[in-house]
Amino acid sequence: MLDWLNHYITAQKKALDTINTADIVPLIATLREAHRAGRRIYVCGNGGSAANSSHFVTDLGKNSSEAMPAPFRVISLTDNTPWITALGNDYSFDDSFLRQLQNYGEAGDVLLVISVSGNSPNLVKVLEWAKPRGLKTIALVGGKRGRCAQLAEQVVVVEDTHYGRVEDVQMNILHMLCYAFVECEGARK
Repeated sequence: MLDWLNHYITAQKKALDTINTADIVPLIATLREAHRAGRRIYVCGNGGSAANSSHFVTDLGKNSSEAMPAPFRVISLTDNTPWITALGNDYSFDDSFLRQLQNYGEAGDVLLVISVSGNSPNLVKVLEWAKPRGLKTIALVGGKRGRCAQLAEQVVVVEDTHYGRVEDVQMNILHMLCYAFVECEGARK
């Protein structure tokens, strides 16, 4: 067991080291621009990525907003269970994020999708809808990249395919996006 744990930690550090921090800087700029323009930021993912979506929205909406002159307008498309299940039941689970975003999304808003595989049909569908309508699109994906990486304008890849490791590193990235506004004066300029 000890060997397995040590191997897991070594592999986790290796996955974290695959992040190119230069790829994160433009994401911070996109969030800053949306904030300044009073635009909305929508976030979604499935499973562990849904939990990361909710966590990110909490941190950006509370901690980051407290450090700013005005709050971020940030919404997780993963949090309204009755709406998600109604859409899944009446249409398709593949429409669970798309049909929510169709109610609110406007040009200049930001859509951030989080996926390990990069091929979740509901994420692909929402990106396909958002991009031609002028929403700025961001994807955090694992090493397989998938269709989400092809569709999004801004992409950060965690070069691993292990779901737990990728989701952990993606949460590190999401924390960087939030804490840039809390701790870094440059994010405010």
